[in-house]
Amino acid sequence: MRLFRPVGKKELELIERSDFRAFPPRLPEQPIFYPVLMEKYAAEIAERWNTKDSISGYVGYVTRFEVDDAFICNYKVEQAGSRYHLEYWIPSEDLAAFNENIIGQIEVIRTFKGDKYSE
Repeated sequence: MRLFRPVGKKELELIERSDFRAFPPRLPEQPIFYPVLMEKYAAEIAERWNTKDSISGYVGYVTRFEVDDAFICNYKVEQAGSRYHLEYWIPSEDLAAFNENIIGQIEVIRTFKGDKYSE
């Protein structure tokens, strides 16, 4: 299954350290990992939230990746807003298993920069 994940600059740096093969562990205040089903939804989050967030470096990236169908079917699709705001809620303790079921590499497909972005 093809999924998407909006990330900020710091999270992308951690993904890069894994050779684009894994998402970093969740922070204590992040009990779930939420990959989304639609690129449009991931782009909305990256553009509207990450570009306004200092922790994200005022930049939002949309990542795309494949996950083994047999693994992801163990989780339920959640609707987090409008019809296309569909995401999986992966408990943080399941993230290592999720990463093991990523097929290939995580790729960056879109970048959004906010007003305060600097390199």
